Amino acid sequence: MGSGAGPQQIRRWESGALAHAVTDPFGQGPVPWLRGNVTYFDDTGQVVPWYVDPSPQSSTGESATAHPRVPAPRFAGGSRAAADPRASGGPRSADDVHRQIKGFTSTGAVAPGEAVDFHVTVDPPQEFAVDIYRIGHYGGDGAAKITTSPRLSGIVQPQPLTADRTVSCHHWWLSWRLQIPSYWSVGAYVAVLTTLDGYRSHVPFTVRHDDPADLLLLLPDVTWQAYNLYPEDGCTGASLYHAWDENGRLLGESDAATTVSFDRPYAGAGLPLHVGHAYDFIRFAERYGYDLAYADARDLHAGHIDPTRYRGLVFPGHDEYWSVNMRRTVERARDHGTSLVFLSANTMYWQVELGPSPSGVPDRLLTCRKRKGPGKPVLWREIDGPEQQVVGIQYGGHVPEPTPLIVRNADHWLWEATGAHEGDGIEGLVAGEADRYFPRAPLPEHDERILLAHSPYTDSRGALRHQETSLYRTPSGALVFASGTFAWSPFLDRPGHVDPRVQRATANLLDRICKRD
Repeated sequence: MGSGAGPQQIRRWESGALAHAVTDPFGQGPVPWLRGNVTYFDDTGQVVPWYVDPSPQSSTGESATAHPRVPAPRFAGGSRAAADPRASGGPRSADDVHRQIKGFTSTGAVAPGEAVDFHVTVDPPQEFAVDIYRIGHYGGDGAAKITTSPRLSGIVQPQPLTADRTVSCHHWWLSWRLQIPSYWSVGAYVAVLTTLDGYRSHVPFTVRHDDPADLLLLLPDVTWQAYNLYPEDGCTGASLYHAWDENGRLLGESDAATTVSFDRPYAGAGLPLHVGHAYDFIRFAERYGYDLAYADARDLHAGHIDPTRYRGLVFPGHDEYWSVNMRRTVERARDHGTSLVFLSANTMYWQVELGPSPSGVPDRLLTCRKRKGPGKPVLWREIDGPEQQVVGIQYGGHVPEPTPLIVRNADHWLWEATGAHEGDGIEGLVAGEADRYFPRAPLPEHDERILLAHSPYTDSRGALRHQETSLYRTPSGALVFASGTFAWSPFLDRPGHVDPRVQRATANLLDRICKRD
């Protein structure tokens, strides 16, 4: 990345995919509100179906539509003129430089009967509308529109406040309050914000309740915020991984923020990095009729939920940052007999603290000092028990290129009816990051324990490493499964990646947890 680039010259590739310490090899997945017969105008003005990721023509002259790929996020160009949606005939993503429309909620997960408060900035000031979608299978659509706001008056909100790399928009005015009707279903929701002149951004939120269910799905909002670089403007934004210097160059982890705020939009299109992994599992689980409740990781931290009321807790995506309260609550649930399902890798790696906003609202600031300054380190494995004592395995390394997951102990019930045999490879299932068993780290108390995959891969330095998939049973009867790879959830319901063996293995696990016949 070159120096001297001011905020108006920052290109999305400089401040986007490269601005994350860990990229997602699967992107954010399909944009479900564009499914069906809706078409999308790409950055060249060509009409493409929702599932095609447009790319330049190859040297053989074949177009991108001849070989559709899993969609990556689609972003506006570097200038307002280049990304004018009126010129292309379709909506375009807002960006963090021009802030055409950006927003966040100042409330965490809400229950039916409660309200979600949206804080939105619109530049230039104009009317905007909010379409509310619920993520689910919905006959393959991936989401359903639940309601639409009236036309709302948009204003230019003040610039974000910054203090020692912490960026906050807690001073933005309230733009819209959505009262959640009592009849709405619990679940993962996305608010799609669209200006009158056609710019679009997104705000995710969760609707939860205390009714019993077989499985509690926990959305990793703490980890989502750790990776949030808003605003990606080459100047102000900061995450727990990166910040910018005065010349618009992206700085590394040693110069990043130690505290980040939930009171700000998500960068880019407004959807968190890795959010698609949670949506993949939701579509799969709802398609096959699993009884799900929903909550955010902060609900686990704050004690808003009692996880012992559920047969199992599902952690569907990248869930790297855990507070002491989160871990202790999960350990108590496991020891009470509640099963745990970890469908990603690098879980429970950093220990974090959650604190109040400047106005006193609880759990709006996330702090992780990593290895900066005096004091103790904040890796769980170095200070308060390795994560392997809960998960069964722990983070082993980054996987530069997707590689096969090699089946082990194929006669185990997890692999039953999958068609998988000992030593079979499931192509591409080890991706992003990988966990493995550490022989020198203590294991959790268990009655049974088995490794269900052992998959060699080569790291970025050329060293041979391996991934493992783990399952153990506690004396309380709880099952604890860890996939040991980022890719498990995308293989459940991501176009171009679905694998029936992974679907069947997951169903075997969930059915046993839910006591299905």
